Amino acid sequence: MADAELATKAPESDAMEVQGEPSVVSSADSKAQTGASMGEHCVTDRPAPDNRQPSGEMSKMGDVDVYISKPADYPKTPAKLLLLLTAGTGVHSVNNQIQADMFAAEGFVVIMPDQFKGDPAPSSNKTTMPSSPSSPGEPPQSPSILERIKLGAAETAKSFLVDMWLARQTPEKVLPILLQVIETCKDEYADAVAHGEGIYSVGYCFGGKYVFMLAGEHPDPVIQGQAAKDEEEGMIKKGPLIKTGAVAHATMVTRDDLKAVRMPLTMVCVGKSHGQNDPLFPDEVLEIGRKHLAASSIEHEIKIYPEVPHGFAVYGDYDSPAIKRAQEAAFQQMLNWLKSH
Repeated sequence: MADAELATKAPESDAMEVQGEPSVVSSADSKAQTGASMGEHCVTDRPAPDNRQPSGEMSKMGDVDVYISKPADYPKTPAKLLLLLTAGTGVHSVNNQIQADMFAAEGFVVIMPDQFKGDPAPSSNKTTMPSSPSSPGEPPQSPSILERIKLGAAETAKSFLVDMWLARQTPEKVLPILLQVIETCKDEYADAVAHGEGIYSVGYCFGGKYVFMLAGEHPDPVIQGQAAKDEEEGMIKKGPLIKTGAVAHATMVTRDDLKAVRMPLTMVCVGKSHGQNDPLFPDEVLEIGRKHLAASSIEHEIKIYPEVPHGFAVYGDYDSPAIKRAQEAAFQQMLNWLKSH
């Protein structure tokens, strides 16, 4: 496959970047940042605009819960199959379900599996800092030292719970769930898989890592074991397991994940915000991926969205018009990529 033709981002001032328009990454965008694993954006939902409600349905594929959303005219009109992998909020999140509906409205049969097997991330909604009591007519006073200590302890406890949850969500646990769903889709939605000549995939935050993994060839023992089983049955499948993928602000991505990629990908990445790049997908890791994709002539697209929070591309309301525009642009980027492959 030919290497994607990527424009080079011209030098711009910080004032220009604040507008929130995406820019395409250049070979110079390689400043390393300190790594991190997960943040509040990965485990909480934004408010849903206009009280919109999901239009798909919950179902089962084997013992895995899945949310399924289909185009209104399917199967009369052929559709491609899209595997949507969520952030830590999981399959029962209204926001994630509406996100699936948005892709379904564009002509995809969307399968969103419960990749956490009933164990979504604990909520990390930040507690509002209370104010100390004040007399009528007086402005609220600053929180007391005791209140600050209590709130600090609560935040520490939340972070601990998220870390404990992350320790349970390993590739050894998650990949077999995804492989089971993929095999079921090949049977139950064979027409959609055939129409797209393979399975498409979208991943947000936590789910982004697994889009990279499904798009790659690597020595993961889970995939190797599945490949060996399939080979015995006359169905050789050594990966990649998807045709193409779209990833938005992935977390916990390793250099090996990116070096293993073999299929076309588009990436929505968070650029500088308040002087810092995205610590959850460090520039040094992204740069390694970019170099691998270019050197391997793998079609790819990397767009940077400055001055937006990590998690901005997931459906949900923001007060900032700039973030709203960036969210719409990110969805269009991913959708255009999927439709053109």
